[in-house]
Amino acid sequence: MKIETVFSELKQLVKAENVKFDEPLFDYTYTKMGGNADVFVTPSTYEEAQKVIKYSIQHEVPVTFLGNGSNVIIRDGGIRGIVLSLANLTDISLKESKIVAQSGARIIDASRFALEHDLTGLEFACGIPGTVGGAVYMNAGAYGGELTDVLDHAVVLTSGGELLKVDKEELGLEYRKSLVAEKGYLVLEATFNMEDGNHDKIKEKMDELTYLRESKQPLEYPSCGSVFKRPPGYFAGKLIQDSELQGVQIGGAQVSTKHAGFIVNVDNATASDYIAVIEHVQKTVKEKFGVELEREVRIIGEDPATARASESLSG
Repeated sequence: MKIETVFSELKQLVKAENVKFDEPLFDYTYTKMGGNADVFVTPSTYEEAQKVIKYSIQHEVPVTFLGNGSNVIIRDGGIRGIVLSLANLTDISLKESKIVAQSGARIIDASRFALEHDLTGLEFACGIPGTVGGAVYMNAGAYGGELTDVLDHAVVLTSGGELLKVDKEELGLEYRKSLVAEKGYLVLEATFNMEDGNHDKIKEKMDELTYLRESKQPLEYPSCGSVFKRPPGYFAGKLIQDSELQGVQIGGAQVSTKHAGFIVNVDNATASDYIAVIEHVQKTVKEKFGVELEREVRIIGEDPATARASESLSG
């Protein structure tokens, strides 16, 4: 099926200005790298998102979900088919003592919303750069807190395009993972259980965590955040530091000299540069300490050498 046809037909299902052809994904990732999306769609409603999913099923067009690009590396060959972003779905509201946040809202903003309403429980998220949907996807956490601590339920689109309310227990939330991808869910919104708190104490905690983040993390460079999961019994950053890898650079990607758990884009890095550094770090730590570093960051898309021409999805 011609990608131009997909582009044209999706503009009949979603507001035309929210459907883009051959869209560079550079500006949609925190690493500031990645190839183009054949068709990039940003629905404004749940119904529009549902239409896109059902269209992709009916016409057998691959669809890739993209949050705000904070925990993902998009390969230089880009992404074939449809890239679906919920960046337009950012509403956050209060329902009794629960916070309801749409998938495209930043989890940082949900944390700040909680502060504004003197609700405690989301302080740990005040420095996590991802979206609410991404936070559910990976059970995001920081400084001793995780999403599973406060999540009540999520509203998702199933792989068949059905709207479904899913309780926390059904999402299989574990350390930096969930069953969202395995079940083919697209998270549309999340509801958090909150408790009444003292405004000044909540703010004090958030200020403390913000200071820790800004003082220790290399926020001056584009990056995908913490690259590796914490290995049982170890800290990834300490293993990398003890392997004398800080400052190691391939192309424009470098192991941060400020925080060894980060890989930063210091000089117009490509995704291939970034991935090469990741693999070098994994290999070196394995050789020195016998520890397998598992990626926390997702790698999606195609290498330039293997990417198909985007004139036709069927080749």
